Amino acid sequence: MLKLLQILIVGLVLTGCATNGTNTKTFKGDMPYVEGTPTGELLKAIPELDGQPKITIAVYRFTDLTGQRKPSTKFSQLSTAVTQGSDTFVISALKAVSNGSWFQVVERNGLDNLVKERQLIRSTRDLYDEENDIKQVLKPMLFAGLIIEGGIVGYDSNTQSGGQGARYFGIGLSEQYRVDQVTVSMRIVSVQTGEILLTTNVTKTIASHSSGGDVFRFLDMGTKALELETGVAVNEPVNYAIRTAIEFAVLELIKSGEKQGFWKYKEKEIEIPKVHDLDKIRG
Repeated sequence: MLKLLQILIVGLVLTGCATNGTNTKTFKGDMPYVEGTPTGELLKAIPELDGQPKITIAVYRFTDLTGQRKPSTKFSQLSTAVTQGSDTFVISALKAVSNGSWFQVVERNGLDNLVKERQLIRSTRDLYDEENDIKQVLKPMLFAGLIIEGGIVGYDSNTQSGGQGARYFGIGLSEQYRVDQVTVSMRIVSVQTGEILLTTNVTKTIASHSSGGDVFRFLDMGTKALELETGVAVNEPVNYAIRTAIEFAVLELIKSGEKQGFWKYKEKEIEIPKVHDLDKIRG
């Protein structure tokens, strides 16, 4: 009986450690790294513009419009459920299109700091020019012909959940999963007319999965008890899901803009996966 229990315990531990190929031995965290996404690679693979100059575009605030807090069953959370800096993902996605050959993104989030720095340069140059009888002109700032607007418009937690388990003679195994959803809305607006030229909505699921097992046995005629538990949980990062959804939204806008004649590809038409395939392209 003891040998059987030992075999079961070893198998239980190995099962918990091997779930989803996750390495659980390191709890200090990995070294810093730059994580790529499959949608980011699709952006880089977009052909260059056909005989057109770079498109100057501005990104102001791409905000969290959900008002959602992190879900908790025990107490209310003050932390928001999604990032408040998603505009950085939008800028990165635009700069990634065809390795930066499509869009000339101008700074608008830190516009106050930029204006102050230009004022400092201008005042310093004026003082220097008067002393040295030299006139230096500060180049004017670029203005954008297009603006990216939108935000994170939906975050639905626990849209689907479930699990399964079994127990036999004090030995149990269980598995649970949960699905959340985040929705991103994005549009391109003409600065000259204020017309909304292109718009799209993208929904991305956020998957969480956990599995574990336990052993409970009475030994020595019921005077001693053996209890063992193990398990592992894998949660898809919310930021990863938001970044992927934003990149996919940029892909959709580029595709729609080409169909409507706003721009042309230098090479053949690109192929973009369908929205419901977005959850299958994580490498």
